[in-house]
Amino acid sequence: MVWPGACKTPRAMSTTKDILFLLRPHQYLKNLFIFAPVLFAARVTEAQLLLTSALAFACFCLVASGVYVFNDLRDREADREHPKKRNRPIASGAVGVGQARGLIVGLLAAGLGLALALLPLGVAACIGVYIVLNLLYSVKLKHVPLLDVTIIALGFVLRLFVGSAATGIELSAWIILTTFLLALFLALAKRRDDELIFLETGKRMRQAGAGYNLEFINVSLGIMAAVVVVAYTMYTLTPSVAAHFGTDKIYLSVILVVLGILRYLQLTFVYKDSGSPTRIVLKDRFLQAVILCWGAFFVAVAVWRNTVR
Repeated sequence: MVWPGACKTPRAMSTTKDILFLLRPHQYLKNLFIFAPVLFAARVTEAQLLLTSALAFACFCLVASGVYVFNDLRDREADREHPKKRNRPIASGAVGVGQARGLIVGLLAAGLGLALALLPLGVAACIGVYIVLNLLYSVKLKHVPLLDVTIIALGFVLRLFVGSAATGIELSAWIILTTFLLALFLALAKRRDDELIFLETGKRMRQAGAGYNLEFINVSLGIMAAVVVVAYTMYTLTPSVAAHFGTDKIYLSVILVVLGILRYLQLTFVYKDSGSPTRIVLKDRFLQAVILCWGAFFVAVAVWRNTVR
């Protein structure tokens, strides 16, 4: 079945809007995890570290866009049968196959090349692992239940490692685990959206979908929500964290994390909106307020710490 509006023949000329849509700049929000090491090190007032993180962020965005184009190119036939993805530029015919291949090579080469030229070698190494992992994901691993969501979660951890390699800031084990668990939670919520489409239309949007059902995903989301909060709480209560920040009140930020998790569960179960975590964050005012307050809390602590010292 090909949905109305889907086209198999590319137009003569792709527009700038088509290209931007294909690059998915709204997904760059995920790459802000690259700044996490600076935030958790309470060094957000150091301009050089922020500049280095920003450069790593830019390199990663180029590579991530290249991966998105590769994924869309691989999935163009399947996307034409999806109620939302059929409008993607390659699936709809707005961007041709040859043009997409050129974008993939250019974006991956630019991102990796800039990282090699301007940043520590560890950054390029992490980006290289991200590229290989995601190309394998697009070709084969996305069709393996559980492994598909695990690879998505590992992508977020690699973003942390990119930020750490760029700045030389060591990451807390609890932060790495919390990031992985949070990303796994979000990936499972996205699979729930696919399962709802299957129950409504009788058509699987992903091959890996056969390995999931609503009951399994619902239970998994409950478990993941709990372990995310526990892992983050353990981070805030670690004595070394209190010594590092110069205060034992970091645990207060747990309140905001719990609120954010509960809001996402509400959006998932009550409003049945969990198809795109990035778009949810960009449009949901409640989540935006929680995230901004959480970030402001750590910035305020960092400023206070550096002022006192």
